Amino acid sequence: MEMTSMSLKRGCLAVEDNDSVAPEETKKQKVSECCLTRSQDGAENDCLPSSEIKPGPPEVESAKKGEKNFSGQVQEEEEEEDGLSEAGQEEEPESFADMMKHGLTELDVGITKFVSSHQGFSGILKERYSDFIVHEIGKDGRISHLDDLSVPVDEEDPSEDVVTVLTDEEKQQLEELQLFKNKETSVAIEVIEDTKEKRTVIHQAIKSLFPGLETKTEDREGRKYIVAYHAAGKKALAKVRTAADPRKHFWPKSRGSYCHFVLYKENKDTMDAINVLSKYLRVKPNIFSYMGTKDKRAITVQEIAVLKISAQRLAHLNKCLMNFKLGNFSYQKNPLKLGELQGNHFTVVLRNITGTDEQVQQAMKSLKEIGFINYYGMQRFGTTAVPTYQVGRAILQNSWTEVMDLILKPRSGAEKGYLVKCREEWAKTKDPDAALRKLPVKRGVEGQLLRGLSKYGMKNIVSAFGIIPRNNRLMYIHSYQSYVWNNMVSKRIEDYGLKPVPGDLVLKGATATYIEEDDINNYSIHDVVMPLPGFDVIYPKHKISEAYREMLTADNLDIDNMRHKIRDYSLSGAYRKIIIRPQNVSWEVVAYDDPKIPLFNTDVDNLEGKPPPVFASEGKYRALKMDFSLPPSTYATMAIREVLKMDTSIKNQTQLNTNWLR
Repeated sequence: MEMTSMSLKRGCLAVEDNDSVAPEETKKQKVSECCLTRSQDGAENDCLPSSEIKPGPPEVESAKKGEKNFSGQVQEEEEEEDGLSEAGQEEEPESFADMMKHGLTELDVGITKFVSSHQGFSGILKERYSDFIVHEIGKDGRISHLDDLSVPVDEEDPSEDVVTVLTDEEKQQLEELQLFKNKETSVAIEVIEDTKEKRTVIHQAIKSLFPGLETKTEDREGRKYIVAYHAAGKKALAKVRTAADPRKHFWPKSRGSYCHFVLYKENKDTMDAINVLSKYLRVKPNIFSYMGTKDKRAITVQEIAVLKISAQRLAHLNKCLMNFKLGNFSYQKNPLKLGELQGNHFTVVLRNITGTDEQVQQAMKSLKEIGFINYYGMQRFGTTAVPTYQVGRAILQNSWTEVMDLILKPRSGAEKGYLVKCREEWAKTKDPDAALRKLPVKRGVEGQLLRGLSKYGMKNIVSAFGIIPRNNRLMYIHSYQSYVWNNMVSKRIEDYGLKPVPGDLVLKGATATYIEEDDINNYSIHDVVMPLPGFDVIYPKHKISEAYREMLTADNLDIDNMRHKIRDYSLSGAYRKIIIRPQNVSWEVVAYDDPKIPLFNTDVDNLEGKPPPVFASEGKYRALKMDFSLPPSTYATMAIREVLKMDTSIKNQTQLNTNWLR
């Protein structure tokens, strides 16, 4: 089959992504949540209208794009959402689209090529977050599923009495106290048969069934009561819990120190989810480990490990947490490590598609047989008018005043009101303390940098920037590497097409070697890799090598010296395959009438015994349901972009959607 490359010269679509993440690219974002007192919904992506995408005529070039920022220019917490409301958007569809006019397009970050020759068509991605399901693929190659809620039986666990000693009414009162649902500050339970054993069981029951509550014994008029209260309300009694000893619960020697479990979550990213779990269990988030972060606007299933918290305690959370389910518990000796996963399996529904059955078949057959260009997706580069790669470039140039300016200066685009005010204050006064006062929550990148400037002064921006967590700082540099890589891959495909050529790079083990003229037939385009710039990589032996040099020189960087005087910011580089062929690809086109009905069952639906949806042969709308597996650090939106032949930026998504709403 002849493989052709195509430039992006069509109308544009926009989609959000839920990508799988490599360890160095891990996006540890939002660190805060209070699901105790409010609903589980709402971060910035939820304000985005879903977009119906109409392809334009092929000759109209439009590579416009922007995208939400998982990688953090503005790290926002859900607790403080005061941005655009969905309702507000319906009334004024222009406002958000107008703001997003300043966002990025795919063209801005080097995403310009397609590998397939089929005609694109339109569809809506993530009309509902439940249209996007991600199942982690573990290091043993198995796809994670939540299919067992039972708790492993362990002689060492607290006795069954712990579960039965409290009456339903007492449990109700304690649950309301735990969830702050009543005005009471404590609940007193009378001990009828007063023995030390009985009191111990009641203490154990309250602490294990209602994490967050502490207990004490009190004498009242000759009667013994166990009084439950919130630990937080008694600071004097609160002991510092270390990571190694998160709770003084007894832990059997024969049992592995880590409880591994499968976490099913809806519309929450991984860090948010862990913050919620740690809040309920009264432990620090750092006792949890995982292999990869999963994004928010999706249903995701992944493995988590936690140090010395029993399956019993974890299973109890199923009763009091919305949008989460924990199951498939087991005890193991080791935690999980970032990057240990083999990838992610995606189940995606594109609703209201316009393509004919033949177009869909062509598109999906091409995805299965050829694959897609392994571009870094839009969320790598930020949502606002200041892309993250610009900050990364300034760090590499050692231009620290510019780094500070890029992060803090006012910018066009969609941002929360308090951030806009903070930026205005900074522009006006250059006073970090004055700007900080405009921020209700200081945990975002801007708040952290301002705190650093307040502490170290304007003459020591390097130390001030160092207050930002390391992962987030490195994310800016990785964003610049990704920007270079995307541009170079587009040029490589433009110049040499979709076949290996002498001078291309392939990996033998972890070592990159050149393809020579006489062994060209031993390789396909799927073997070819290209480097992310760094001091420990080699570049192709053809004209793309010069293109790398020119691009970095234009950015005032020396490709021969990628070591930075601050070791953290020295780039060693890496290699990345230029074409990815998804595994386990399958698809079907289904008809439906009601846009609100789910088009497939989730793990929780299956646990609850829900029958799978039945599709009519005819319907008002058609949807493409697709399944595929991708390795870590590849972007599902880039696979979907190849199917629909459209731009995946928020900029287009919102503008197209605005026209559609009108």
